[in-house]
Amino acid sequence: MDLTRQPPRRPSNDRVAGIVGLARMIDKARGHNAETIGAFKYGDDSGLDVEVLEFINMQAAEFAAAVGKMDDAALGELALEKAHKSAEDINAFNAEHLAREPQDELHERLLVERIAQYAPERTDIKTVFASIELDDWGAFRDLDLTAQPPRSPYLRSVFGVAGAARMADKARAATCGKLGEYRFGADSSQDAAILEFLGLAEDAFRQAAYENPNDDELSEWIAEHCQKSAAEKSVFSVCRANVGRHPAHPLHHSYHPDIFDAAHASTGAYDQMRERLAVRRAEIAPERGDVQSFFDLQDLDDELSFGLTDLRRHPPRSPFDLSVGGLACLARMIDKFRAAHCHCLGEYWCGEDSGFDRAVLDFLGLNQEAFAEAIAANETDAALAAWLGERLSGKSEDEKAEFNQRLLTASPRNDRQQSFLLKAVAQLDASRTDLESFAALTLLDDKVSFARLKAGV
Repeated sequence: MDLTRQPPRRPSNDRVAGIVGLARMIDKARGHNAETIGAFKYGDDSGLDVEVLEFINMQAAEFAAAVGKMDDAALGELALEKAHKSAEDINAFNAEHLAREPQDELHERLLVERIAQYAPERTDIKTVFASIELDDWGAFRDLDLTAQPPRSPYLRSVFGVAGAARMADKARAATCGKLGEYRFGADSSQDAAILEFLGLAEDAFRQAAYENPNDDELSEWIAEHCQKSAAEKSVFSVCRANVGRHPAHPLHHSYHPDIFDAAHASTGAYDQMRERLAVRRAEIAPERGDVQSFFDLQDLDDELSFGLTDLRRHPPRSPFDLSVGGLACLARMIDKFRAAHCHCLGEYWCGEDSGFDRAVLDFLGLNQEAFAEAIAANETDAALAAWLGERLSGKSEDEKAEFNQRLLTASPRNDRQQSFLLKAVAQLDASRTDLESFAALTLLDDKVSFARLKAGV
């Protein structure tokens, strides 16, 4: 969970095991595990987490490890199993925290400052939880889409529907007058299709998105107003993700009210959308024949418009890519540093956190700080290669070949590493028992992870 783009769930949210604070702690643990926790604090660094962990008899590291393996339902069962608490105990814990008012000068001051900044007209905000929730809302309610793009249309983090998270971003931006060149609601055929599918009014969704900046809590609101099965959401999402492609099956006809009347659906209508896609692609990036749908085009247009390398939308270049100076993993490292520079690294590891990057930096005689500065100053691969100068061009072809061979064939050196590789491959594609190197695993992970995202269902 990227807590630089949304807050964790409200501390008052008790939907996991009926324990307040637990859902919030799960979100922060996910951010902690992915190194996307932003300004939030997890575990022993958070007063609320300390109390929740004590209540469920778990340590922060133990809980974070469980979060990496389980969904909310399983985590709730684990918490109840570990806690050994009665329903009365849970009710008492919840009541105490829901009613708790600031008990020291710091929290009293924070409450006053938050009210003054975000809700000066409110006189009912008196508890610690209400203060935290006001701060979360205030920090994430206003989204400026003149400074950054909305999220990828492929994301299904809101109600399991492709495009809904992007629409929520646009709703927040529209509410605060910072929509920029994007379109929201009835002005967007994509949003109109989503709203019709969900049976929601534009204004109601806009207000709900503004009041619920956390995806899970916005999903809970939608679930209260919309009854859609997982199968229906899958059909709709895959249809939306394929707009611009040739129809794969008749179900495509069901959910394109913004394109044509479903009763008169025809192959011609899809041909028309493909033609429109081709025209727009030619305007934006005629060389990108891999852009096959309007979702693909939106992702590309977002990146180009804001000058981003966004590794939440696509993987970095392959570790086998030798296009920059003939050196394995250098092009990939450039992509990751560029993404880190614009805060779009996603779940990738960069610099000293990456074994591949450490090897490349060591081979070139660089530290990550110097390379990060060079990334900021040099916009193209050619400019960066020129900056590297003798560090790169001074390496002989034999030196590069030996380095590439060593890096790309690196395999487990002990039982722990072997177990890690086998488990990782099995989770991605159990049929690939032939994979033995970390470079091959990395490439498979890139391809499978983004194929799963872009499958639409």
